[in-house]
Amino acid sequence: MAKYKLEYIWLDGYEPVAGLRSKTKIADYDAFPALEDLPVWNFDGSSTRQAPGGNSDCLLQPVASYPDPARDNGVLVMCEVMNPDGTPHASNTRATIPDDPGTWFGFEQEYFLYQDGAPLGFPGEGGFPPPQGEYYTGVGFKNVGNIAREIVEQHIDLCLEAGINHEGINAEVAKGQWEFQIFGKGSKRAADEVWVARYLLLRLCETYSVDVNWHCKPLGVDVDWNGSGMHTNFSTTFMRETGGKEYFEALMAAFDKYKAEHIAVYGPDNHLRLTGLHETQSIDKFSYGVADRGASVRVPHSFVNDGYKGYLEDRRPNSQGDPYAIAGRILETIATVPTP
Repeated sequence: MAKYKLEYIWLDGYEPVAGLRSKTKIADYDAFPALEDLPVWNFDGSSTRQAPGGNSDCLLQPVASYPDPARDNGVLVMCEVMNPDGTPHASNTRATIPDDPGTWFGFEQEYFLYQDGAPLGFPGEGGFPPPQGEYYTGVGFKNVGNIAREIVEQHIDLCLEAGINHEGINAEVAKGQWEFQIFGKGSKRAADEVWVARYLLLRLCETYSVDVNWHCKPLGVDVDWNGSGMHTNFSTTFMRETGGKEYFEALMAAFDKYKAEHIAVYGPDNHLRLTGLHETQSIDKFSYGVADRGASVRVPHSFVNDGYKGYLEDRRPNSQGDPYAIAGRILETIATVPTP
C-alpha cells in the first residue's frame, strides 16, 4: 500500500464567477486509484458561499481524476458539489448539462498574466508598452518577455503529464496575454479538463508571484487593447457526418433566436468585450460568416468546402465563462433544431 495525495478540486459559490477551491486528502491504495475508488468527501460550505454557518457541510463527489504531475503519488480529483442529501448543490452547473460523447468541444482559453497590478511586460501602473501588432504569436523578449514563456511552457507539460487533452498555446494580441486550447469528446469531459487546466495554471503561477487575470476586459474599454475570450468550437455527430446547408442555416437561425440566452451564460461583463470592435460582434446582434472573426459564429472554410459538415466556432463566450454552462447552452440550442 502507498500513501496517495488526493487533491479534491471544486467550484465555489461566488458570483458571477465561480472560483476554484481545493484541499488534500491522504489515502492508502495499492496502485493509482480508479475514479470509483475515490471517496465522497466534505467541506465547509460556509467559507465558500455555499452553505450557512449553522448547517455548513457540503459534499464533494469525484467525477474525473488525473495524475498530479507536481506530486509523488498525487491525484487531481475534479468534483461536483452536492448537498448533504446527495442532490446537486445550486452552484453545481456540471450536474445541469447533458452529456454525449458524440458532441465534441474545443475551448480556446485566453487570459492575462499579471504581476504588481499590470500585465507582464507593461512598464508599470498606468503605463503601456508599444501598441498591439507584434505580440500575437510573437517571439523575442520585447514581445513576450521571459517569465511568461517559462510559465506557459511548464503549463503545457503539467497538462500533458496529467492526461489533459491540451492542444496548444500561443501568445495573444495584447502584451501579457496568452491562450491555451483544450479539446474533449463529450461536454462534461471537455469542461472538466478546462477547469483542471485552469487550476494547474493558477497553482503554477504561485511559484512566480504571478496572478492569472481571467477577466474579459481587464484593461478597460477606454484603451485600444483586446479583451479575452474563450472561443468555443463545437460539433455533433450529425454535423460531422451529415450536415448540409439547410441544417446549417436552421441551426444559425436557432442561435439567433436564442442569442440572449447564450449571452446570459457566456461570461460576465461581456458587454465590455462584445462591442463590435477588436474581432467581436456587438453583444445585441448575431451574425455568422466564413472565416469572419468579427462575427458571432465563425464558419471555417473547411466546413463549407466539405458540404457544410464539420465544426463551428462560437466567438462570443468570454474568458471568465463557465465551460459547463457554455457547453450546456450550446447543446440546448442544438436540440431545438430537428435533423432531416
